[in-house]
Amino acid sequence: MFAFGQPRPRRRPALTPMIDVVFLLLVFFMLASRFGVERTLDLTLGGGTAGAEWSGPPRLVDVGEGGTVSLNGQRVALSDLAGALQPLMDQPSDPVVLRPKEGDLSALTQVIEALRGAGLGNLVLVP
Repeated sequence: MFAFGQPRPRRRPALTPMIDVVFLLLVFFMLASRFGVERTLDLTLGGGTAGAEWSGPPRLVDVGEGGTVSLNGQRVALSDLAGALQPLMDQPSDPVVLRPKEGDLSALTQVIEALRGAGLGNLVLVP
């Protein structure tokens, strides 16, 4: 018969390359992930059961497609919105109703930040 020689002892698999791959994946996911607190917008949803009496003229801000803004049906530039609201308000705590038309969240966020920057804090979002 055939003489093949002595059988070799079985080698154990090396774990070093697998550990290197695991650490590379760990470093990749640590660098690729985002840490921190997400920004939130504090709003009052319109149509709830707890409502206040409305006083003064209407202050309805429509946020349309492409970021167009209109106040009570009249188109207004975003930079002029706070100035156009001033004659309609007795005090800065008067409510302003925001109504998004096309669901453009970034345009709505820009309007909210512009109004908050002008000192208007009582914003009511009507879905």
